Amino acid sequence: MITLLVLVSLICTGTQDGTRPDDGVSLCGPQNLRLTSSAQTILSAWEDDPSCSAVNDMLVYELVVLRADKQVHHEEVAVTPDQIGSTHFWNWTSHLALECVSHSVRLSSRYKNHASPLKLEETLPGKENSAEPEVYPRDRIIKVGSNVTFCCVLPAGQTFERMYVTGYSTNVDATKISNRTYALTVHLTQTTSVICTNVKCKARTQQQESTDNGACALIGYPPGDKDLRCETRDLESVACHWTVGRNTHLHTNPTTYKLLGRHCAGASPGRCSQKVRVNASETTWTLTAQNELGTVELSERADLTRRVYMFAPEGVTASTVNARNVSLEWSWTVKRYNNLNITCQVNVRHGGTDATSEDFGVGLASAVLTGLMPKWTYNASVRCRTMEHSWKWSEWSTALVFQTRGDVPDALDVWMQMKKKQITIFWKMLPDNQSHGHIIDYTVTWAKKTTETERRNTTTVDHNEQRVVLSVDTTDQYLVTVTARNTNGSSSPSTITTPHFNPDTTRLNTFGFTGSNGRVSLSWSASPAARCGYVVDWHPTSDPWIVDWLKVPPHETNATIFSKNFQSGLRYSFSISACTQAAPVLLERGEGYVWEEKIQDGLFKTLTWKQKGSDVEVSWLPISPTEQSAFIQGYILYWSDNNNDDSHNVVFNVSTDLPGATSLRARDLKIGSYRFTVKAQTAVGECGTTSLTVTLNSLTDNLITATFISLVAVFSLLSLVTVVCYRHWACIKQNVYPPIPKPLLTDKWLKSMGGHSCRPLYVDQCPHSEVEVLDIPVLLRDSGAPDKGHVGHKNASFAFTQKGYFNQPLKNPPPPALIPTNVTPALEGLPSSPFRGVFPNPSYNLIMQPGDPPAGSGPELREATCLECDPDGYQPHSGSDTSVLNPTGEETESPMACVFTYVLLPQSTS
Repeated sequence: MITLLVLVSLICTGTQDGTRPDDGVSLCGPQNLRLTSSAQTILSAWEDDPSCSAVNDMLVYELVVLRADKQVHHEEVAVTPDQIGSTHFWNWTSHLALECVSHSVRLSSRYKNHASPLKLEETLPGKENSAEPEVYPRDRIIKVGSNVTFCCVLPAGQTFERMYVTGYSTNVDATKISNRTYALTVHLTQTTSVICTNVKCKARTQQQESTDNGACALIGYPPGDKDLRCETRDLESVACHWTVGRNTHLHTNPTTYKLLGRHCAGASPGRCSQKVRVNASETTWTLTAQNELGTVELSERADLTRRVYMFAPEGVTASTVNARNVSLEWSWTVKRYNNLNITCQVNVRHGGTDATSEDFGVGLASAVLTGLMPKWTYNASVRCRTMEHSWKWSEWSTALVFQTRGDVPDALDVWMQMKKKQITIFWKMLPDNQSHGHIIDYTVTWAKKTTETERRNTTTVDHNEQRVVLSVDTTDQYLVTVTARNTNGSSSPSTITTPHFNPDTTRLNTFGFTGSNGRVSLSWSASPAARCGYVVDWHPTSDPWIVDWLKVPPHETNATIFSKNFQSGLRYSFSISACTQAAPVLLERGEGYVWEEKIQDGLFKTLTWKQKGSDVEVSWLPISPTEQSAFIQGYILYWSDNNNDDSHNVVFNVSTDLPGATSLRARDLKIGSYRFTVKAQTAVGECGTTSLTVTLNSLTDNLITATFISLVAVFSLLSLVTVVCYRHWACIKQNVYPPIPKPLLTDKWLKSMGGHSCRPLYVDQCPHSEVEVLDIPVLLRDSGAPDKGHVGHKNASFAFTQKGYFNQPLKNPPPPALIPTNVTPALEGLPSSPFRGVFPNPSYNLIMQPGDPPAGSGPELREATCLECDPDGYQPHSGSDTSVLNPTGEETESPMACVFTYVLLPQSTS
């Protein structure tokens, strides 16, 4: 009895405390548990047991996730009394792909700290029955920077080796999840240029054969678009553009865009348009960008009437084309543009040069281009924008190609060069933008400046020529005019005044230069005569016909000259002249190189040497500027002893800093063979190498050699003279001492000599083949006789002395004979001898007396003798014994000595 009372008391006490639920509520729990999956998320759904309808307090459901029978997650879900009777949902995302291993969910309930006896469990099976190793997740889109766990499921009978991700190196080993599942966690920090990243799993079979299977992971970024800007183009739609973010690398799942909630179908990247009603009010414009990894929403608030981005003009044409101006017209595809205040730009391109003009107006649809070049091809395009808000320019229209009409050529650029007796006029060929058509020819006219009324000279030059040579008197000044002609007419005349030619350039400033980087920089002193500037002209020093020039403004005294015709290593001549209102004034001249180059070897083509004692002097001819490709600053002479067998011969040298030097001397050399080398010193180094080998002899050897050479020369000369004299002896004999014929005396002349003591004696008259040459007596005048000023005077006295012919003495001198002095020579007209002035012949000086008979036609050889002379021969007399005969035959104080000779006597004509 007491026991029963205690039991009833406990039951009542428990009921009053509320620790024991009602009998119906104690059975409240879940029912109809269902599991599904999406990617790596487990989706669960269940319902309440009907007994739960009596629950009037919080009902708690406990969920436990098991992976391979191991708890990996626990979570509670509270259900309020008003939720009782409805379906409950719960999801959980696993870091491991659900295909890797089976996942189970256990569901139970608890009400007021009392667990329900009702418990449910459902399992999502994994892919554990494959025949090959499989890697999961497969083809999953993964955000860059995420930690991702990949698993490898092995078939039965295979052993795991390793897992790896292509392009990643990791020291983390794979984790064993179950007997057949292994997992590898990787931090993905980069994308690849290919579509996906490979994840590999390597395993081997019992036969030790390895297999390598894998899966593809898509790694990329969510949308990164920004900077939305909206405008209108036709005032009937909105056009938005934005900056597209970095490449998402989701090639199979590109980002989708929506403008104002509507898809932008077929839109180009960063641009989207939608048809809307454009009002003059501010509106919010929204753009949404979305891909598998995220969503970006951009918005902007703007009044589109202030943001009109016009279309390019259509149908641009040239309505009027002239030589120097063109009228353009175009049209608009949007009719509402005709009501807008528009400003337009016209871009004109010609030969790589652009020029832009601008115009404005309401509905502007035309423009006029001025300042164009005649006979020139242009490309013109137009763009426009609204003038009020100046939002942005439209695109350029399609280019219009047109050509202006032709015109006369522009004036020529003229220059000149002067020489002593000619003037060369040069002009630059006009480029296409100045010729305005094909040049037919050039006309050059000139006249003296001092005689303006004089008729001007004119010549026509072919269109291919750029110069004309005028042969004029350069002591005068000339006005020269040059014009160019094409099919449209002649250009304006270009006039130049030629100065007086001045050969004296001693007072002219000269300079030398060296270019840099293919350019020549010149400077000069300012000249007060340069009223219209300066002219710098240049040409190759070796070719004065290739002339170019540059005109410099008056305020500048320096110039940097560049020409595509400049050549390396070629010397150029420059001149600087002052441009005046009259003739140009030459200021300076110079020569130099744009690029200096090393002179080629063999520069000294006439290298010679001379031994002077123990010295050797090596000489060469002066080097002309045309042979130099750089300025010569001096010379250096090297030599080495060829007789030294040592391979390390010492090389000696001597040098000079005189560019005009023509020799160098090596001193104190020993007898032997030497090799001499001469080089020119330039700014680019030593060059122009020329060598020769020299053998030095002793002084005795040189003397013997010189003596021998002299003897050989003399012998050769004598031999040559002997041969020439032998071959031409007859000619020499005839010219040096021609034969002298015997004199002939006529009978009449002999009779007139009857009163004299000497009379003629006839001798052998047989003709001889050769006339015997005898000594000729010389008539000497006695110092005591009076001088009357002429020969043959009545009182004159004479003396004859005997001399040998060719200064040879006489062996048997003939007896003296008296020869009259007034006998005219009968041998007049015979050829003269060069020795007659040395060997006088008195027979050629005979003077005929008046009344003597003339000479006969043929001479007769006679011999005269003196009867009173000693018949045994000539007897010499001293100076005091000389006798003189007067014309009457009487003997005087100074007797005359008679000698035998032959005289030519004129024969009587009877």
